Amino acid sequence: MTTDQAAEVEGLLAAAESTDGVAPVGEAVRLRMRPGAQGSKHLLAHLNGELAGYAHVDMIGDSGGHKVAEFAVHPKHRHEGVGEALVKALPQENSLRIWAHGGHPDAEKLAEKLGFRKVRELLRMRLRVEHELPEPKIPEGVTIRPFVPGKDEAAVVYVNHRAFDWHPEQGSMSIEDVRAKEEESWFDPQGFLLAFDADERLVGFHWTKVHTPDLGEVYVVGVDPDSQGGGLGKALTLAGLQHLRKQQVKEVMLYVESDNVAAVRVYTKLGFTLWDADVQYAR
Repeated sequence: MTTDQAAEVEGLLAAAESTDGVAPVGEAVRLRMRPGAQGSKHLLAHLNGELAGYAHVDMIGDSGGHKVAEFAVHPKHRHEGVGEALVKALPQENSLRIWAHGGHPDAEKLAEKLGFRKVRELLRMRLRVEHELPEPKIPEGVTIRPFVPGKDEAAVVYVNHRAFDWHPEQGSMSIEDVRAKEEESWFDPQGFLLAFDADERLVGFHWTKVHTPDLGEVYVVGVDPDSQGGGLGKALTLAGLQHLRKQQVKEVMLYVESDNVAAVRVYTKLGFTLWDADVQYAR
């Protein structure tokens, strides 16, 4: 994708987000829109000389071997057949998965029309953090410190892989992925909290993110399987929430798989409530 095309697509994505209240594509897509990025297929749909729609296909795919698509239609060109044309132009193999962010009703209707069914749901939950938060109960022998760029990448990737070996996207995070995010404007090592045991072995982490002055995110909480069950995950979550509260954000969001009952229960007990959901469809 050229720089000019990327700028044009960014304008379309911004218009869609302004109308729908949710970003139509994920962070990974925007990283793949940069010149020189590999592993993607970009589809641009035009009507009367204007960019009316955009679709991205991750040709590398997730850990399950599925190519994954995300797309957006400019609000002024909706209900003109652009979305259907984009979906029909996507790779047609049965392994294709398509995200609909925010569970948009138009996406559900289009999926049903074209023979797709819901196969995955990613809940977005949120919590007001203007009130006091419980103090994290750090397990005995565990210490928490901020991430150090150039030092901690390999340990984080190792624990992340162990914690998320089941996850289609998160489990495949590489050292290069971490370093790429270190270059993002939102990256703050002080908000990337690492937990070490008495042997100075990384056992868990909470990576936070600030989207706007009012909105923060529980970006990733990962705990090594050998250290799960002792309250470390909850402690790291609370430590990250306290960090975000100190940044003066009013609300914190997070994503969690709808079938991850244990995690949903933990977040609900902390006061998180359902915001909306991203839905993934397959043939």
